Amino acid sequence: MTGHFRHFYSAHLMDIYLSYAARGRTVWWLYVLTVVVGLAFAILALLLLSMLLALSPILPHDLAQQLQSPTNPWTFFFAIAIAFAASGGGLAAAAALIQRKRPGDIIGAWHWRLFIGGLLAWLAVQVILSGIDFVLAPSGFSLTRGAMPVLAFWTFSAILVQTFTEEFVFRGFITQGIVLVLPHPVLAACVSGLIFGAIHIPNGWPQAINAVWFGIICAFIAIRTGGIALTSGIHLANNYFGAMGVVSGVDVFKGSPGLLIQNTPQLQWWDLILAILALAALPWLLQKLRLLPTRKRA
Repeated sequence: MTGHFRHFYSAHLMDIYLSYAARGRTVWWLYVLTVVVGLAFAILALLLLSMLLALSPILPHDLAQQLQSPTNPWTFFFAIAIAFAASGGGLAAAAALIQRKRPGDIIGAWHWRLFIGGLLAWLAVQVILSGIDFVLAPSGFSLTRGAMPVLAFWTFSAILVQTFTEEFVFRGFITQGIVLVLPHPVLAACVSGLIFGAIHIPNGWPQAINAVWFGIICAFIAIRTGGIALTSGIHLANNYFGAMGVVSGVDVFKGSPGLLIQNTPQLQWWDLILAILALAALPWLLQKLRLLPTRKRA
């Protein structure tokens, strides 16, 4: 395909995403202002909630510790849901106030088929990757009783809030802003992924590197599909499997009552390589499942 036609089809695949990105006021500095004001809204909301909780006489004295430890899953996952709901709500409110962008403008084209398809597809990939680890180091896995159904649903709901918020912020708001400046899907996706990875540096370098690649692939998929439905399903599968399926001893969900516990620190970098390869193949897999549009030939 000639360069002219390659550019034409790349632009055509971005039309839907760009149509949502262009809504509202899109001057670049308004994006920065919106993020700052959105964070201020979120912090204010969390401070008010903290004050209300501090006045409650029925809360445990070690509540602060429980909020930070997956070994207390009811409290821990409730805290995750509240923190991310405040962050997403703060950004949505700031975008509406400053940029005249509605939440639907940031979400983009939403199709439940894409959300469910992405969820199931990436769950299957996660099972395969964990199976490879089990073959390599079976002694590093231990079976637990797993979480009770109510707790499993509670965790699912909390992680749904968390992952949707991250998609709303990173593959929605931030990537839309990048695309308006860099109207090329691959370049925009790379910049978006680097930002996403930088946020995960406190989790350690293997997870930060994985987050960069995860962010790049998800941003590219969001651009190609016109919204965050497919990537929201993928992200939910990724985090829920790590919290309730196979819980790694070196992951942020360490201590969560999952079905299997994996303690294989010697495979940490091997797992990173496998994850990068799986993510690289993900667009191809989604095309085969008819979840991601294919690039037409001239």
